This record gives sequence, C-alpha cells and structure tokens, in this order.
Amino acid sequence: MPETVLSVEGLTVYRETYRAVKDVSLTLEAGTDTALVGPNGAGKSTLVQAILGILPRQSGKIVILGKPLSRRGVLSPEVRQQIAYLPQHFPFDRRLPMTVEELVGLGWDRLGLQLPWAHYRRRRQAVQEALAQVEGAHLRQQPLSGLSGGEIKRVLLAYCLVRPRRLLILDEAPTGLDARGESGFYQLLYRLKQEQGWTILQISHDLDMVRRRCDRVLCLNRRLLCQGSPAIALSPDNLSAAYGSEFVPYHHHH
Repeated sequence: MPETVLSVEGLTVYRETYRAVKDVSLTLEAGTDTALVGPNGAGKSTLVQAILGILPRQSGKIVILGKPLSRRGVLSPEVRQQIAYLPQHFPFDRRLPMTVEELVGLGWDRLGLQLPWAHYRRRRQAVQEALAQVEGAHLRQQPLSGLSGGEIKRVLLAYCLVRPRRLLILDEAPTGLDARGESGFYQLLYRLKQEQGWTILQISHDLDMVRRRCDRVLCLNRRLLCQGSPAIALSPDNLSAAYGSEFVPYHHHH
C-alpha cells in the first residue's frame, strides 16, 4: 500500500461568518501530484491554508505524515520541516536588506532553535547546493530587491530544497510569470519532483497543464464535487458542475 502523506476528513472552515470550505475529505499518496481546481472564490486557498494550520478549522481532522494537526494548527517541528509552501504571491518590502543566500538559509534553520556555530558551515553548503539545483548559484549574493519574478520563483524552490521535504504545496506558484517563464518553472519543478520524490498539492487554473502533468484532480467549489484522474475529473460535465454556467475551456500553450 502506498504511504498516505496527507489525510483530510470532514474539514469545514469559516472566514468570519462565511463558510468557505464545507465537509471536505481527501488523501494524498506519496510521490503523487494532485491539482486542486475550481472557480475563483471556491475555497481553494482557504483549504490549503487550513491544511497548513494558517487558518483555523471549525471541524474535521488533518493528518500530515502520520501526525495530526492540532486544533490550534500546530505541527511538530520535525513534520513542519518536511513541508514546503510556495504562495501565489511573495510580498516583501524591497527595502529589506536580505540576500538570496539569507532567505534560502531560513529554510535550513531548525524551527525555534538556536544553531551552534559549527552548523553554519553545513548551512552555507546546503544553501549553495540548493541554489545550484535551480540554476541560481549566481544569485547567491544578490539582494532580494533586484530579483525578477522568475528569479524569485527559483529562489523559493531553492528554499524548498535546502532541507529534504516530503510535501510541497503550491498556491498558483507561477503567477506573475510570462508563458516562457511559466514553462521554465514547470520544467524545473518536475525535474526536481523526480529527483526529490516530492508529493505535490497544487492549486492551478491551467487545466491543460493539469491534464498533462498531474496524477489526480480535486474539483472544489466550497465542497469537493469530484476527484480522480484528469481524464475523469476534468470531463465537461464535472467542470460544468464545478464552474457553473461561467465555465469556458481554458487553453494555455507553452
């Protein structure tokens, strides 16, 4: 039996008085790539943020790598270190005096612990290796303020690589890239997935990419309407049920 990396049972999440996610259950098996699709306002980001413990849940159970997420959204540091999250937007103050090396290094530090000085050499080496894997070694000393959108995405992937991760969660991570940059991002992502053995959960509006790349699809519109292989979940009937009368087939060619 494949290992279950993520299990969600009966998850309901409110945003203030609005029920954004209703009674959602799903599982992710190790090494799979699952896409979460649905119209704007369907609760996709809410679902992901509840899984990560960023948003509180009203009911339901979340288990990641065999460890339950507490009602307060707390995971053990050991489990949290095995999860990486790439948000849709990475807002930061461009006046922040931080280099690429410093940002990627934050992914190496053990949460909440002060590291002995002897560890900093290993940390530096891990950062250099992670940047090399995303073809970003030349960016190491660059300030974040000078990076393009595509370079930011590469740096965030290096952040994911600086320690071994099991689960990678993407919230429309290629947002802001042009078609060429998006194609390059996905080529890099899937090369690293094969090398690292990542399990991926990604929110996407690019249904053509989902058909080509993903193993499973979850169609969400506040509740989970369908799930299965792309051929099944992305059928016209299922997409019409998820997106309603506003559904128009979206084709994005790389």
